[in-house]
Amino acid sequence: SRVNSEPVQDKQALLAFLSKTKHPNRIQWNSSTSACDWVGVECDANRSFVFSLRLPGVGLVGSIPSNTIGRLNQLRVLSLRANRLSGEIPEDFSNLTLLRNLYLQDNAFTGEFPISVTRLARLTRLDLSSNKFAGPIPFAVNNMSHLTGLFLQNNKFSGSLPSINADGLDEFNVSNNSLNGSIPGSLSKFPKSSFAGNPALCGGPLRPCNPFFPSPEPSPIPPETPGEKSKNLSVGAIIGIAVGSTIIALLLLLFLILCLFKRRRQPPKPVTAPTGSVPPAEAGTSGGTTERERNKLVFFEGGIYSFDLEDLLRASAEVLGKGTVGTSYKAVLEEGTMVVVKRLKDVAANERVFEIHMETLGKMKHENLVPLRAFYYSDDEKLLVLDFME
Repeated sequence: SRVNSEPVQDKQALLAFLSKTKHPNRIQWNSSTSACDWVGVECDANRSFVFSLRLPGVGLVGSIPSNTIGRLNQLRVLSLRANRLSGEIPEDFSNLTLLRNLYLQDNAFTGEFPISVTRLARLTRLDLSSNKFAGPIPFAVNNMSHLTGLFLQNNKFSGSLPSINADGLDEFNVSNNSLNGSIPGSLSKFPKSSFAGNPALCGGPLRPCNPFFPSPEPSPIPPETPGEKSKNLSVGAIIGIAVGSTIIALLLLLFLILCLFKRRRQPPKPVTAPTGSVPPAEAGTSGGTTERERNKLVFFEGGIYSFDLEDLLRASAEVLGKGTVGTSYKAVLEEGTMVVVKRLKDVAANERVFEIHMETLGKMKHENLVPLRAFYYSDDEKLLVLDFME
């Protein structure tokens, strides 16, 4: 509604915002005049709604009250940059569905990435830089499919970068946060400066990530000092890891011996095309022959993970140890999931025999046995995927 060519409801929302937000009297809004004539306020040509609200550097202090700015549902531009605003972004910001530009940089906002903002599908520029936002950058930023500029630098964001559709993104900056893992391919077009100040980030324009299967370099074993105690793991954890690793190592060693023995005892047989064969993984896994032919991991039923071989190969990895049957790696996937991957060596078993033994291992349960979650078989590579125990 309008009285004397002004948006009455928007005026009430602005007055409520000003009355509930501390400011050093730099904003002089006279309630007796039209809101369209106030400093920082711009209305549409018909003066029927507030089109733009720009209040940069006017000394606003404290949190943004709910049910104030969130009522300006025709707003296209909102700039509150360079104030002393703090707290979390109100949930009712999701009502600003027509907003195109949102500038909240150089304040002291806290909390995680505001989910209410990810619902603003028409945003073209979003600047949350130089605040105190923390936690992960959510995949939901892809909801803002019209973004041309996304600025998140100088915050406390952590975790891995989500895969962001950057087709229309011209400017992007996440520098000086606490992000880790590999930079998604969709973001690799941006320069180093967009990612600087995140020591654990790799890939793209930065240093290459560690290859998933690096050759373990032998390191000197320090002499054991009497009475020395582990600073990182409890005695129970050390015993559990040792016992679990020993059980798996012994089973795999037995498996290899049986395979070699069987290979020597059996004469070679002519290869015949299988007819009507049952998928070998039917008994206890969620994958089948078709999946393995496509180079897929075979997961056991009831598993807690959802990733494929390509995700695993893109993960950053570090060598945990080298044993009789192969090398173990700690792998950190792009979404932050951590698993242990054991790369087997000198396995002479065919696919069916390998699978039978993997199913046997997958069904074994013991408090000191790390669960086997998935496996992978090819002529050149045999992998086991287990839980990572901190």
